[in-house]
Amino acid sequence: MPIRRLPDQLVNQIAAGEVVERPASALKELIENAIDAGAKRIAIELAGGGVDLLAVSDDGSGMTPDELRLAVERHATSKLPDGDLSAIATLGFRGEALPSIASVATLTLASRTVAGDGWALTIDHGRVIGDGPAALPPGTRVTVEGLFARVPARRKFLKSERAELAACVDVVRRLAMANPGIGFDLRHGGRRLLAADAVVGGEGDFAGGRPARLAALLGHDFAANAVAIDLDRDGLHLGGLAGVPTFNRGVADHQFLFVNARPVRDRLLVGAVRGAFQDLLARDRHPVVALFLDVPPDFVDVNVHPAKTEVRFRDAGLVRGMIVSGLRRALDLAGHRASTTVAAGAMAAFRAGSMPGTAVPPTPSFAERSAQPVSAVGGQWADAAPAWFAPTARTEAPAADAAATMATFPMGVARAQVAGTYIVAETPDGMILVDQHAAHERLMLERLKAAAAGRAIASQLLLLPQVVDLDPGAAAHVLEHSDAFAALGLDLEGFGVAAVLVRAVPAALGTVDAERLVRDLVDDLAAFDSGMALTERLDAVAATMACHGSVRAGRLLSVAEMNALLREMEVTPHSGQCNHGRPTWVQLAKTDLEKLFGRR
Repeated sequence: MPIRRLPDQLVNQIAAGEVVERPASALKELIENAIDAGAKRIAIELAGGGVDLLAVSDDGSGMTPDELRLAVERHATSKLPDGDLSAIATLGFRGEALPSIASVATLTLASRTVAGDGWALTIDHGRVIGDGPAALPPGTRVTVEGLFARVPARRKFLKSERAELAACVDVVRRLAMANPGIGFDLRHGGRRLLAADAVVGGEGDFAGGRPARLAALLGHDFAANAVAIDLDRDGLHLGGLAGVPTFNRGVADHQFLFVNARPVRDRLLVGAVRGAFQDLLARDRHPVVALFLDVPPDFVDVNVHPAKTEVRFRDAGLVRGMIVSGLRRALDLAGHRASTTVAAGAMAAFRAGSMPGTAVPPTPSFAERSAQPVSAVGGQWADAAPAWFAPTARTEAPAADAAATMATFPMGVARAQVAGTYIVAETPDGMILVDQHAAHERLMLERLKAAAAGRAIASQLLLLPQVVDLDPGAAAHVLEHSDAFAALGLDLEGFGVAAVLVRAVPAALGTVDAERLVRDLVDDLAAFDSGMALTERLDAVAATMACHGSVRAGRLLSVAEMNALLREMEVTPHSGQCNHGRPTWVQLAKTDLEKLFGRR
């Protein structure tokens, strides 16, 4: 078959396959055009999930009739004045969106400049059917009706109305996050789904209006459980908010990443976020972050994907390192902080009265009470402490000394141990419950990491080296990482083809089941990402070791041990969550306790 030029209509439809995958893709292009036109308010109307109707109105600069006609021509744009692709300062620049959309739908483009008259151009699947005056205020209104109505092969691959609508809402939310100086209003079938007023000062840097916009769009729970990111390095700036590890999600769709105010879904950036939270979350949990990376235009190539959702950096290593260090620094400063939503969940679990099916013990008579021994607890006389109360709690300091101690330490003073697992601590404004195993697991991990960074991890030689039988593949895999284990104090060597010999374990772990530890490390290695950096592999290994060396649930602790644990939590980074992202402590304020008993 001879080579020939394709008809313009077919070229436009092919381009539509790259640029307009679904209603959300078309919506993204139209909103970006409105932003580039200098709009201060953008209104979006949808019907049928954006398939039946998709309309975007703005108060931007508008277009003349001649510019309207040129805008629907392929590769016609006002956004590359000097033709330099290395200095792109706008969201759109290809000039493909409008003609591509017009080839697979009915497109009406109406616009008016401040000094001119309104004009409207209507194109039905590539054919002009209307071109004349229109009454409208300054700005532009783009209406798309019947997307893919005459392209059944494309329309049948669209998802349900609810799924398509969710994708549209996500597009609007991300663009609204990046542009706090612009007001957004989104409606579907006349029902308002999203409203965000313009934030004063939102046109500036992150400190201007983005935090307020993020709080409005992601909820005040996120704002209350997030730490600020602010890092400059080599002409690049990283800003934003990151939720503390205990404020996490089961899916990764709450990670919002922006490069020069452009929403992106870049694997490099996603991988950097995952690396920063490597030892703070379980593998099936994901952090909530909104990160804004500002770089010089010639540092990033935004023209590597037709939809401009992926980017390529001149120095990818610098960007990855900046994100990891920026997040880690902010999370380190959070100290022992945990999510406030955890305490709210704890409050919801409380019920007044006895649990169903449990008998309420009878109240002892005066004679029975007089026959029981008594003890001084916290400076007040009371019945003998119940079995779950730490025995040494009866020798606590007088109430005045305890009050002074509580005022000094954020985690308060240990009062009791429940079920051999949970520490009850009293604070000046309420109480704190601590999971002793989860807390000590985090403390142990941070000790191992700090020692590894200073190359000061001490090993404890086993009196008798222990042989651990494995399958040949697992044994070889473990020995490949023997250097990483050695850096953390675990000395391994080969013992035949299907076993390893454990000669020493980290001294900080104390008495530990070496065989169980090695088998757990084998499981971790099997789950390792082949592209994981060395430091991330070390963190993963250290996390498993820390779990084996931590105080187990069910172990009774003295009050001195409980208080020592609380004091170390106060000065240890990330102690608000265990190595799997679960909270190590929850706090109940006095007002919460008063609500439980109807005092408020």
